[in-house]
Amino acid sequence: FIYPTITPMAIDNSRPLPLILNKSINFLVKLRNNYSEDDLFCIIEIPMILDRCIKIPSIKGNTEYILLEEIIKGNLESFFEGHNINSYSIFRVTRNGDISVEETEAEDLLIEIEKSLQRRKWGFTVRLEVEKNTPIDLKEYLINSLEITEDEIYYIDNEIDLTYLFKFYEIKNTEKYKYEKQLSQASPYLYKKDNYFDILKERDIILHHPYQSFEHVIEFIEKASIDPNVLAIKQTLYRVSGDSPIVAALMKAAENGKQVTVLIEIRARFDEERNIEWAKKLEKSGCHVVYGLSGLKIHAKAMLIVRKEDDEIKRYVHLSTGNYNDATAKVYTDISFFTSKNEYCKDISNLFNFLTGFFIPKNWEKIGVAPFNIRETIINLIDNEIEKSKNGKNARIIIKVNSVVDKDIIIKLYEAAINGVKIDMIVRGICCMRANIGKGSENINIISIIGRYLEHSRIYYFENSGNPQLFLSSADLMTRNLDRRVELFYPIEDSEIIDEIKNILEISLIDTKRSRKQLEDGQYSKVDWKNKKNLDSQNYFYARSKDKLQKNIELLDY
Repeated sequence: FIYPTITPMAIDNSRPLPLILNKSINFLVKLRNNYSEDDLFCIIEIPMILDRCIKIPSIKGNTEYILLEEIIKGNLESFFEGHNINSYSIFRVTRNGDISVEETEAEDLLIEIEKSLQRRKWGFTVRLEVEKNTPIDLKEYLINSLEITEDEIYYIDNEIDLTYLFKFYEIKNTEKYKYEKQLSQASPYLYKKDNYFDILKERDIILHHPYQSFEHVIEFIEKASIDPNVLAIKQTLYRVSGDSPIVAALMKAAENGKQVTVLIEIRARFDEERNIEWAKKLEKSGCHVVYGLSGLKIHAKAMLIVRKEDDEIKRYVHLSTGNYNDATAKVYTDISFFTSKNEYCKDISNLFNFLTGFFIPKNWEKIGVAPFNIRETIINLIDNEIEKSKNGKNARIIIKVNSVVDKDIIIKLYEAAINGVKIDMIVRGICCMRANIGKGSENINIISIIGRYLEHSRIYYFENSGNPQLFLSSADLMTRNLDRRVELFYPIEDSEIIDEIKNILEISLIDTKRSRKQLEDGQYSKVDWKNKKNLDSQNYFYARSKDKLQKNIELLDY
């Protein structure tokens, strides 16, 4: 069943290099025939329609698999009768996924995005993965054919594209090789509570996902969708799941006669098609849908619920460091924040008025909003720590983000370090800062935590001489986040919640199991934690969430 699905594509004067599909795995074969001394080249794409892992009989009774490319490799000669194979190599191409739309000239952004998606497969090559032992002549042929440089080549020492390994997770009777199951826990404040609104009148609440359940967020909007006192729901959506209960609740709310406004970002990279599909369904159900702002991606995560209570209007807000995506909420660490405080609600109301209409607030009472003032706010907060340090007071900054790239912020952080401010950075992905390279950078500690869950929360902590200022955000320290996106940066003021979030930072910084420390050359290495208590921060947070809930249940039972 393999041979008939394969189509060798010869390359010559009449048959130019075929389109190499993005992230497809291919053979480049160099050969000669019996009548010519000229080198011939051919491409064989490994059929993506077939399973890459093929189960094979085992004499020992074990379950054994072989990769599809290994079968093809062992039978290459059958595709080239009358020719001699000189050499071959497996390679994979990654194409530029950015789509280019002249937004200022587009009459309909939705239509232009749909058109541009069709052009994505023709994006230029940004990465070429080849086997480590690829012959030089084949590598040079690919460089010339794909119009790339040596800098775009990645040499792979094992199989190219390891995503096939996900298949093995579904194999039965392999539990001993998997993580122990961890079920997201209910919040002790929301456990078995029917009316979230009454609770939020009394206090702010945070949820630490995935240790605490995202179902609370879903229930919040589902309850609002059928609550006769709810007048309006406004929400931003950036990435949602394929079968989103959030979207379903928004559609139900509209069908129940509520004013529902949804800002769905149809330029969310690689989620454009899904978001366009959801946008059309939301509109069909009666929601007011805004597709985005010209020149600005809407990356903020915000929900506003407007409710009539005792002849007055009461507003409730949910903000998050991560997306309204029930699927990723099970594997990404994020923090949800619920509040009914008027200053937050007023700012978020103004945010939605800015996003949907012609409205720019003169000032924001609580929140920072990019591209208006998050950069300035962060720089001012760093300057405050510098001033505290110069005056001999406690000065410390802890930042937990996905990426640190913005040049101006990095320079300001270096300035703080030079002036004695202790800086701890917990950065999962790209980090353009360097620690321990002299000139005050010994005050900078940079770690990355790579574990069972993808670290996604954005937390900013400033010591402020013992009067901590703590912020949550949708934004990383990237120029695109601070200048070219709509982002939120909001303070946490409840002292109990500040302590809880600071503890998240402190525990992360002493993780001995999953953390890696940045070295002077920018590489990362395990820290020598000899004589230190063994600590997996992610397991710690899960155990703590279970313990909190159990104590609450015992209290209720008592």
